[in-house]
Amino acid sequence: MIFMSCWVVYMLRVNMSLNLIAMVPQPAKNISLRSQCTPENEMVNDTLRYADVAEVKKAPRQIQGGSFNWSKDQQATILGAYFWCYPVTSLLGGMTAERWGPRYVILVTSLMSAILTVLSPAAARLDYIALVVIRFLLGFAGGFMYPALHVLVARWAPPEEKGKFISALMGGTLGTVATWSLTGPLLEKYGWASAFYVPGALTFVWCIFWWYLVADTPSEHPRISISERKYILDALGDKIKKSKGLPPFKRICTSFPFLAMIILHFGNLWGLYFIMTVGPQFVSSVLGFELATIGIISALPYLARLFMATIFGTIGDCILSKKLMTTTAIRKFFCLFSHIIPGILLVLLMYTGCSTALSVAMITMSMGFNGAATLTNLQNHQDLAPNYAGTLYGIANFIGSTAGFFTPMITAYFTRKGDTFDQWRPVFFIGASVYIVSAIFFILFGTANIQDWNFSENDKTDGKSDKTKTDDGNAMNDASKNSYEKDLKENPTSITTRT
Repeated sequence: MIFMSCWVVYMLRVNMSLNLIAMVPQPAKNISLRSQCTPENEMVNDTLRYADVAEVKKAPRQIQGGSFNWSKDQQATILGAYFWCYPVTSLLGGMTAERWGPRYVILVTSLMSAILTVLSPAAARLDYIALVVIRFLLGFAGGFMYPALHVLVARWAPPEEKGKFISALMGGTLGTVATWSLTGPLLEKYGWASAFYVPGALTFVWCIFWWYLVADTPSEHPRISISERKYILDALGDKIKKSKGLPPFKRICTSFPFLAMIILHFGNLWGLYFIMTVGPQFVSSVLGFELATIGIISALPYLARLFMATIFGTIGDCILSKKLMTTTAIRKFFCLFSHIIPGILLVLLMYTGCSTALSVAMITMSMGFNGAATLTNLQNHQDLAPNYAGTLYGIANFIGSTAGFFTPMITAYFTRKGDTFDQWRPVFFIGASVYIVSAIFFILFGTANIQDWNFSENDKTDGKSDKTKTDDGNAMNDASKNSYEKDLKENPTSITTRT
C-alpha cells in the first residue's frame, strides 16, 4: 500500500505535462536541429548515428475535447502551480500525521486529490486561472503524502526490515513511467478529458483499499495476527510513542546529526533533479538525440533506480539482521553508492563524446546507484528520531526541494551562449561536487544513533513505569504490554515463550 500510494500521488502530479500538449493546439512548424556531434564535427567514429541539420515538419493533431489558446507563460504557470505550496505542506505533513495519524491524513488528501483531478476538465473550460487553482490545491494535498508515509514506516517497520519498507517509497518512479506510457493512448482514443477522469477514478478505488487495509499502528489493526503484532511491537520497543505534543523544534534545529542528514538529503535531491532534467537535456542539445521520443530509453533511469533501490534495501536489511555492520556504518558506507559513485558517473558522462549508448548508460547507472539512498538519507531521519520521522523528513524535503530551482538556473547560466562540451562541463562538475561533498560531510559527521530529543521529558522521568518484562526478559513499551496481555488472556495458547 505504501508503494501504491506513491504511485497514485505521482500519477496525479505528472499527468498534466502530457495532457497540456493535447489541450493546447500545436501548430505545424519546421525545426532545424544542429548538435556538436554532426558529421562535420565528428568526435568518435563514422558508425555512430548523428543528428545532422534536418528539416522536420510537425502537423497539428486534433484531440477530442476541444483545445485552448493558452500562451507559453500561461502553460508554464499551470505546470508550476503544483509546486507553489508543495514544499510548505511537506514541512507540515509530518507533524500533522504524527498528531492525527498517517492513515487519515493520507486518505483525506488522496480523496481531495482525486476530486480535484476529476474537476480539472471543467476548470479548464471555465478559465485557465481555474485550472491553476486546481493544480495549486493538488500540490497542497500532495505535499502531505511522503512525510505521512514516513510516519507510517516508523510505526510499522521493524528496524531489521526498514530498508524494504523505505524502498517501497520508490513507487512514484514507476508511477511516472506508467502514467506517461498510458496517457498517450487515452489522449488519442478518448480525448484529453479522459486523461483526468481515469486517474481520478483509479484514485477513488485505491482510497477504498487504503481505508480497509491500513491502520496507524499494529495495535489498532483489526485483522493483524497476534504473532505478527507481537513481533512488530517487540521489535520497535519503546522508541515509538503515539501521543505527544509539538516536536522539540529548537533541539531539532540545533542538532548537528540532523544537519548532516539535511545536507545529505539536499545532495541526493540535487543529483536526482540534475539527472532527471539536465542529463536528457545534455544528450539532446549537445549530442543531438531526443531521449523523450524514445519511451524505453527515457524510462531506463527511473526503472534502474526503482530496481536498485529494492536490491539495496534488501542488502541493508540482511547486513543489519546478521549484525555484520552497525547501523551508523551502513548509513555511511552506502553513501559510496548513493552519492559518490553517481557523482563520478556524472563527470564521466561529460567525457563520453558522441556515443549515445555510453551517455544513456552513464545516466542510467548514475540514477540506478542512487537507489542506495534507501539506506542513507531516506532512512537516517528514522534512526535519529522515529517519534518525529515525518517532521524530520518534512524539514529536510522542504530544504532539499530548493535544488529543483537551482539546477535549471545554473544550467541556463553556463549554457546561455551555446551548447558545447566546454560550456556544459562546469554544470556537470557542480552537480557532481554537490553529490560528493554532501556525502563526505555526512560520512564525517553523521550518525544513526537515536537522539535523546526523540523522547519527551515524561518518557525520560517515567521510563521505568513505561516498561515491563515479558517471560523472556525483553523490554516492552506500554502498547506492546497491553496488546500482549490482552492476547494472552483471550488466547493463552497462541503466544509461546521464545528460548
